[in-house]
Amino acid sequence: MQERSSVAELAKSLKAELNRYSPGGKLPSSRALVERYRVSPVTVTRALAQLAAEGLVVTRPGAGAFRAETRAPTPVVGDTSWQEVTLSADTATELVPRAVDASGVLVTLSAPPPGVIEFNGGYLHPSLQPERALAAALARAGRRPGAWGRPPADGLPELREWFARAIGGTVTAAEILITAGGQSAITTALRALAPPGTPVLVESPTYPGMLAVARAAGLRPVPVPADSEGVRPDLLDAAFRATGARVFVCQPLFQNPTGAVLSGARRSEVVRIARAAGAFVVEDDFARRLVHEDAGPLPATLAAEDPDGVVVHVCSLTKPTSPSLRVGALAARGPVLERLRAIQVVDSFFVPRPLQEAALELVGSPAWSRHLRAVSQELKSRRDVMTGALAVHLPEVALPHIPSGGYHLWLRLPDGLSEADLHATALRTGVAAAPGRPYFCAEPSAGHLRLSFAGVAGPTEIVEGVRRLRTAVDELAP
Repeated sequence: MQERSSVAELAKSLKAELNRYSPGGKLPSSRALVERYRVSPVTVTRALAQLAAEGLVVTRPGAGAFRAETRAPTPVVGDTSWQEVTLSADTATELVPRAVDASGVLVTLSAPPPGVIEFNGGYLHPSLQPERALAAALARAGRRPGAWGRPPADGLPELREWFARAIGGTVTAAEILITAGGQSAITTALRALAPPGTPVLVESPTYPGMLAVARAAGLRPVPVPADSEGVRPDLLDAAFRATGARVFVCQPLFQNPTGAVLSGARRSEVVRIARAAGAFVVEDDFARRLVHEDAGPLPATLAAEDPDGVVVHVCSLTKPTSPSLRVGALAARGPVLERLRAIQVVDSFFVPRPLQEAALELVGSPAWSRHLRAVSQELKSRRDVMTGALAVHLPEVALPHIPSGGYHLWLRLPDGLSEADLHATALRTGVAAAPGRPYFCAEPSAGHLRLSFAGVAGPTEIVEGVRRLRTAVDELAP
């Protein structure tokens, strides 16, 4: 983290001084820059590389760095208005328009402005990511024989074997496809299992990224209400009968956003109901490695207890590591596996081999288990800090469920408090939260906010963020 900050600061300083040199003029030597700015040679090299990538300098081996020749921009102003007609005509003939609202996804991907506390993040804060272990794994992976060659289309056999063991039951490596993260796996699954124009059953509320994927594929998400024990089997059965749907997407473990765990009594019911409807269950097991220290034994995956191929399982290494380690897996058995494989190959050919090799190096190292234990402890601690701060500063906000896994809390707002107004006001007071509306594919019963405690620097920032939310609520008081 310190090295990254130093590189950015040095690049900013050098950029500010570029006007002192004429185009083609030589910059000070690396040694001079090291002495002047009191940084390491590595920092100087990386800062110059950043400026070169921006087209501001040119580096010549053995000669040094030079200010790049100025190139006057020549923007071409075109007329793209024709696209409105074309895209509108396209959606007019579709049963379910493929126009996608990605705002719910972008909220969790976009970095907030400087000084704003990030309660809307969907990934671990850099201080929680295993950066050293990832760097070491990537370095070892790069030295593996054939590391930059073409991998098998299904993925490296050793990595598929590791995922099969992690999923459990009788799942084998032959039933695994390596994917570019969980979002890619869900996209492949929905395209394989449901033709455009058909309904797909989803938990309500649910992950906006999945709703966006479904709509982009021309599917019609149909909500099935869930409670503290997960999706309600009676309503799931009724939804299958009413819609004729052939797919149900769920997150049985630490559901996003509610944090609920599908109860033992409902697990077999959900699979049985889907089987009777001739339907698939897409199990998004995104949070199994984000368990909190006080969670106790975890239930097995639905896939581990499904011999009939009803469950198509999705999991990923991204959430517990880094947003850039986009390596996941699809597990399925029966004829559907070939369809999943065909769609994945057409879409992306394969996941880059160096990334697969690095993932394999990471999960096979002693650092992996140490990292998971550290994350488990830290997430539990941060959850407790946030729930405590909410109880003190926002007692009127309901917290229906305190999860024992995942990285967020799901809040129900008091009647009369506008979700949209609170989200906008909170941003002005210096805290970014995820509004609840994008998590519903039908009208929600109340306003909600999702607060992530994983994407911030630590407990102090959590308490300050909740205090700022209090300020925002007070500003909206009549």
